[in-house]
Amino acid sequence: MKDVFLLTRDVPGLQRHARILCNGVVPGSVKFTVRCSRTRAMPLMTPWEIRVIKIVLGNAATCTDCFVPSRAAHYPNSDDNGTETGRCGYGTFGATINGGHVSAASDLYRDGVGCGACYQVRCTNGNYCSDKGVNIVITDHGSSDRTDFILSRRAYGQMAQNADAAASLLAFGVVDIEYRRVPCSYPNKNITIKIDENSNYPHYLAFVIWYQQGIKDITAVQLCETQSYVCKLLDRSYGAVWTTTSPPSGPLSVRMLLSDENGDDTWVVPVNDIPQNWKAGDTYDSGVQVIIA
Repeated sequence: MKDVFLLTRDVPGLQRHARILCNGVVPGSVKFTVRCSRTRAMPLMTPWEIRVIKIVLGNAATCTDCFVPSRAAHYPNSDDNGTETGRCGYGTFGATINGGHVSAASDLYRDGVGCGACYQVRCTNGNYCSDKGVNIVITDHGSSDRTDFILSRRAYGQMAQNADAAASLLAFGVVDIEYRRVPCSYPNKNITIKIDENSNYPHYLAFVIWYQQGIKDITAVQLCETQSYVCKLLDRSYGAVWTTTSPPSGPLSVRMLLSDENGDDTWVVPVNDIPQNWKAGDTYDSGVQVIIA
C-alpha cells in the first residue's frame, strides 16, 4: 500500500489535490484500471468533492471490462488454425483449441503466464468489422508491426461482418483492433494434464495444463505425494510447461495456484490424481472445472 497523489483538475469543477491510498498507481485518466481500497482527502475538501472523487475512482476500478486499443495481424502462409509449434508448449492441441480461434501474443504472453488466457478481440473498421469480434486463446508468443496479437486466419476472419469482409481483412494483413480479457469457458471439459513427450519416468516429469478456465492465471503449480502430502513446487520451463527432476513417487496430486490482477489467489486441487506409473504422452482428466460466475 502506498500514497499516490491524484490531481483532481481532471474532474470538472475540482481544482484541489486528494491523497488516495491505493495498491496501484492512479493514472491521469479514469479510463484505465485502478484498484483502490479507500480514499482519504486532504484538509479543506468539501464532502461533495470527496464524493465526486470516490465516484471517479469507482468508475475507474470497473475498467477491467474496458477495451484497450491495439493492432493485430494473422499468421502468414498457414491454414485456418493456429500453429502446432507455439511457445506455450501446447503442441497440436494449441492449433485446434477453441475451434482454432487462437493467437500469439507479444507483451500479453508475460513469460508464459499469459498462456491459456482468453481475450475478446474486435477490429475497429466499421466497413468490415463486426461488433462482437472473436474470443481467442493465447497459445504462442510473437509480434508483428506493433501488434499485440497474431491471430490464426480462422480467428482473424471471424472479426469480419461476412465472408467478403473477411477476405478484405486478410488482404490488409494488419488491422486496428481493441481487446479485453474475458473468462475462458470449455463446457463439458475438465482441466486436463498432458504429460510431455520428453518426460522420462521416473526421473523427469514435464506436463502442460489444458482447458484452463475462468479469468485467472496459473501462477504456480505444486506436485504432491498423495500419501505423505509432501509437496514440491515445480518450475515453469517455458510457456505453459511445468517440469521437475526426481518427481515424487506414487500417485501424484497436482495443485494449481490461480491468481488475478487484484491479488486474489486460489489453490485448485484436482479430484483425480496422476497415476503412479504415469507415461509420457498420456493425458489425465483432473475431474475439476473452474466455475465461472
